[in-house]
Amino acid sequence: MFKIANLGKIGKKKIIISVIIVLILAAGGFFWWWQGREIKGSPDDYVIKETEEGKIVENKKAGLTVKVPEGWKVKKTELAEGSIVIQTLNIEGETVNGITIPPLTKGCGIEIAITYKVLNFEEIRKEVREVHRMLVPTSEEFEEVIINNRMALKNIWESKTRGSMIAIYIPTNKVYTFTIAWAPDEKEKCSQEFDKFLETISIK
Repeated sequence: MFKIANLGKIGKKKIIISVIIVLILAAGGFFWWWQGREIKGSPDDYVIKETEEGKIVENKKAGLTVKVPEGWKVKKTELAEGSIVIQTLNIEGETVNGITIPPLTKGCGIEIAITYKVLNFEEIRKEVREVHRMLVPTSEEFEEVIINNRMALKNIWESKTRGSMIAIYIPTNKVYTFTIAWAPDEKEKCSQEFDKFLETISIK
């Protein structure tokens, strides 16, 4: 039987990297985003600006602007097109390419992603459930909410392997995804910061 042990060092490295990328994308709850996308995004679409009101992240291509919570750091990631992460300075957990991924042992992390595809709430639910099924969720619920006068889909879910997360999906002619993960004992604080963060979202 052919085994990984029979592969050269380069082959092993490629397999390991591929597995890590899949886990990271699935952890954010939007692995579905890779399927059938019509327009590709890029981490370079995001511009980080220092203003008098604080640090701002802008994506002109997607028509998106958000304010970074005070004292948090911003990191572009090459692991997902059109993705960027905003994390607390004290964040701890497994780190890949400078990005701390769930499950977290300390702090909070928000990931932003843009899906250049038209999806309605039912289609989003279906895609997300399929991804989460691979991660064996222990609980999951959806509800429709309003974020800055826009209808959005909120997904609260938990997995033994990825921890707890909340994802907000705002569909227009594309889908804006905002996902937060937190350390087990920091749910209340992180959830409050996430609520404040959502109030800063501007979509044009």
